[in-house]
Amino acid sequence: MWIPVHIDENRPEPLYHQIESQLRGLILSGQLAEGTLLPSIREFAASLKCSVITVRRVYQDLENEGLLRTRQGTGTFVTRVDPDQRQEHRFERVVEAFEKAVETGLQLQCTPQEMESILREVIDRQMLQREEEPR
Repeated sequence: MWIPVHIDENRPEPLYHQIESQLRGLILSGQLAEGTLLPSIREFAASLKCSVITVRRVYQDLENEGLLRTRQGTGTFVTRVDPDQRQEHRFERVVEAFEKAVETGLQLQCTPQEMESILREVIDRQMLQREEEPR
C-alpha cells in the first residue's frame, strides 16, 4: 500500500518527525481508515528512502498514542480514532495555518482589519471554486 508521506531532507525537523506528523494527520483526518494495513517497516522505509530505525520509531510512537496497533505476524493497522480526537486535530491544523498567515500578515505590516478582509476574500474564492468543481 502506498502512503502519501513525503520527506524533505532540507527541512530542519528530523525525518522521523516529518513522517510521524504526516502519518498522524492521515489517520486523524480519516484518510487512513480504521483497520487499514500499513506497509511493513522495511517496505515503508524503502519507499521513503530512509532508515528502518526511523520508521520503527514512527510506528512505535503512533502505537504508544493509540493510533496504530501491531499484531505479531499480521502487520500494523490503523486503530479507531475517537471523534473528539479527530475534531481536535482538525481545529489544531486550522489554527496552525491561521497562526502562520497572521504572522506573515504582521511581518508585512497588515492591520487586523486588512487580514480579516483578506480571510473573507479567500474563503469566498475557495467556496466559489468548490461550487464550480465537477462532481
